[in-house]
Amino acid sequence: MAELVPYGDTFGDGMVQLSFTLPVPADARAREIGLQFLRNNGFREPQVVHATAADRDMTFYVAYARASAGVDPAQVTATDVEAPALGFAEVNTLIEGQLGRRVVVIGAAIESDAHTVGIDAIMNMKGFAGDYGLERYPWIEAVNLGAQVPCERLLREAQERHADAILVSQVVTQKQVHTRQLTKLVDLLEAEGLRDRYVLVCGGPRLSNTFAKELGYDAGFGPGATPSRVAAWIAQELVKRVRTEG
Repeated sequence: MAELVPYGDTFGDGMVQLSFTLPVPADARAREIGLQFLRNNGFREPQVVHATAADRDMTFYVAYARASAGVDPAQVTATDVEAPALGFAEVNTLIEGQLGRRVVVIGAAIESDAHTVGIDAIMNMKGFAGDYGLERYPWIEAVNLGAQVPCERLLREAQERHADAILVSQVVTQKQVHTRQLTKLVDLLEAEGLRDRYVLVCGGPRLSNTFAKELGYDAGFGPGATPSRVAAWIAQELVKRVRTEG
């Protein structure tokens, strides 16, 4: 397959829209500085359509330009979790029929992360966008510990509640803090010899399945992940492990 390029005004024109901030004052040189930045990074025919002060000695830009290269989709591997989609009833039927007991899923936003929107959307009974959260599933015991939960407490709660799966949400990503916090949990599990005891899942707006696995997780869910998708994957993974061990 030939390389694909972005579509702006005309198919195949390669036009993209960008926004960025540079640590320069919004003075008479700001627009040209933004244009030169784009040229230096390989963008062709750049146009700065908006340049305004974001703070003292900071300029925020909105620009258009032609991309210098395309992409061959055939050379790209999937980064999303791959598993058959199951609905609410199907997940419950699978757990009841194949495991014969309630699955315990414990979730939290760990360490310094104080955001609960993501973990609540997956765990809370109401879910979001009409998709029920894990608390609604009769064959899942969902335990939502909330935000700013130390990894040590999360592990202790998982042990005391005999959890099957640990679900971690990370929203804050500045300075790669999410990487350090996610890695801390994996390191703690491995140090305690408990890594293989749990299905370990993470989710967040800048996470992918590929990145999660690189950090030592079993799966990662990015933007748009629904509760039923997470529940279906966890249920199928647990069933697979039981069959493998059996």
